[in-house]
Amino acid sequence: MKNNLALTMTALGTILLAANANAAGFHLREQSAAAQGNAFAGATAGAENGSYAYFNVAGLTRQKGTQLNVGGTYIAPRAEASNVRASDGSRGADVNNIVHAAVAPNATFSHQLNEKAFLGVALNVPFGMITKYDQDWPGSDHGITSKVMTATVTPMFAYKATDKLSLGAGLQMQYVKARLTSSASQYGVDNVAMEGDTFDIGYQLGAMYEFNDDTRIGVAYRSKIKHKLKGDIEASDSTIPGVGAMVGPLLNQDISARLTTPAMFSVGAYHQLNEKWAVMAEYQRVFWSSFDSLDIYGEDTSSMVSRTKEHWRDTNFFAIGASYQIDHQWKWRLGLAYDQSAVRVQHRTPRIPDSDRIWYSTGLNYQYNDRLSFDLAYTYIKAHNAHLDTKLTGNVGSRVTAEYTNSVQLFGLSLNYKF
Repeated sequence: MKNNLALTMTALGTILLAANANAAGFHLREQSAAAQGNAFAGATAGAENGSYAYFNVAGLTRQKGTQLNVGGTYIAPRAEASNVRASDGSRGADVNNIVHAAVAPNATFSHQLNEKAFLGVALNVPFGMITKYDQDWPGSDHGITSKVMTATVTPMFAYKATDKLSLGAGLQMQYVKARLTSSASQYGVDNVAMEGDTFDIGYQLGAMYEFNDDTRIGVAYRSKIKHKLKGDIEASDSTIPGVGAMVGPLLNQDISARLTTPAMFSVGAYHQLNEKWAVMAEYQRVFWSSFDSLDIYGEDTSSMVSRTKEHWRDTNFFAIGASYQIDHQWKWRLGLAYDQSAVRVQHRTPRIPDSDRIWYSTGLNYQYNDRLSFDLAYTYIKAHNAHLDTKLTGNVGSRVTAEYTNSVQLFGLSLNYKF
């Protein structure tokens, strides 16, 4: 019984790992319109305004006085499943607009205490997405609707240890809320809905070394966060006589799900070539392999309802970029990045039709006056086509195959103000 229930209860953790075209796994990288213009190349070393503190808190030492950065990114994904076939070989309807559009806001406030010490606080949405299939699509056992919302508040401190070296640390205080629906056809259940939330804490560390006024490097680490979501699972009545009474206690109870979000290590470089041109580069390693399994416990039955082994791999992100100072007010940015998928083809599911992707970015900075400036960015991300065959994943339930085509457009805007 537990093995059969594993499919319908991939639940509160896997919802975070669902189809998402704009970053490997479920990480939302869009935390700075300025950095986005360079495809996040040099984000760990750039420190051009307060928003870069998400990538490296040590960069706060370059934000003199008291500053505020407020921005957001409109995420417009397009994910389509074509050539959908059920276990009996019948052709299902193509599914369009699986991933829904959303806005990811961000804000950073920083204050210089003295020549060496700097304080800051940031609000970010580092994870989040919405996916939705038709209720009657052939893969409904594997997922219909997935929603996740996160909000992270990070108090930060940075210290200029020497004229060249800056160090920083922050405390990630993260709230996660998730909801998942699917069907359970083997029990004649049309709808199984699970939801839950949690508040947990992690940390981030950073260092920046400035060789001179033109060249600097940065190194940063964001810790993994161990989450324990608590919520409930509810199912519609079974259409199979006698089954409802058998599975009712398992499909209608309070539950908890344990999962670990990955640690991240990044290193970036920034170099000002001359008065007009600057170049930058970035490497990030995301340790997805720490997400070893998803364990779901029934609070009412006091037992493990399901254990789903995950097969995620650590991923690499590479980016290069350049900026051109057009005049004293306008700066043009561009960047190119490669983002590796956390999921191999044999472990791809309808909730995770993940694949490698290429980022193409450009942006503008407008310096209105000495206190106020704006950043605008646009990114097009093209993901490699992804083949899905649920038989390869070893999941219980109806087999479904499909071909996925994923892309996303990102529109970033931010305001920077110096008090």
